[in-house]
Amino acid sequence: MTSRWAEECAVFLLALQFLTRLPVPDPGYTPARMAATPRWHPAVGALIGLLTGLVYWLAAQGVPPVLAAIMSTAFGLLLTGCFHEDGFADACDGLGGGATRERALEIMRDSRLGTYGAAGLGLMLAGKVAALAALNPGVALAALIAAHAVSRASSVLVIATSAYVRDHGTGKPVADGIPRADLKLVVATGLAALLPLAFVVPIGVVLCGLAGLVLGHWLMRRRFERRLGGYTGDCLGAVQQTSEIGFYLGLVVWL
Repeated sequence: MTSRWAEECAVFLLALQFLTRLPVPDPGYTPARMAATPRWHPAVGALIGLLTGLVYWLAAQGVPPVLAAIMSTAFGLLLTGCFHEDGFADACDGLGGGATRERALEIMRDSRLGTYGAAGLGLMLAGKVAALAALNPGVALAALIAAHAVSRASSVLVIATSAYVRDHGTGKPVADGIPRADLKLVVATGLAALLPLAFVVPIGVVLCGLAGLVLGHWLMRRRFERRLGGYTGDCLGAVQQTSEIGFYLGLVVWL
């Protein structure tokens, strides 16, 4: 039992190390551990949401909501090293500028930021700030916890149900999919992260947020699967971002 618990802690720490820039003890990388990390992605997302939400709540005590939203979003970028935002920008460049599948994949591999990526990233960040600024601090705190968790569950769903289209890359260690037991943990963690929000807004608002997340997931996934025949690591970042902002926009539409 002790060794099982120690192994699970190592997998969680590896997920935390992979998705954030938080200093953690060296968990000891192995391919098997890396392949198991997606089951903890929503939990890591909930932690990111809690920390960014606290920044929003504290900042909102002394500055206008829009500034609090900017500070919270900026802190999230520092916390994650722009990990998913980078994937979203690369996906915008590749899917927007690549006339063929091969060219799209080539562009997405290029580390340079193009016009589509810059425009998409700017609009995405502006949309997040505007949506968060429309929420009161208590709701924003709970919404950030929920959105960061369920949007990462959204990207794990892509891993579980789509095909990885590269021979190597950030998504390769999990290219074989997600075991059913791990997927159940992902869903359970995502639902648990919704509870704080359900305590501060009507359940209909939560469902509206989830509807926005589903729409964001579907729109981005439909785009890259049609063009690429599956996903890349950048696509996982892209679907996380569109799912996250879709959740915020769903809340704002209701409220």
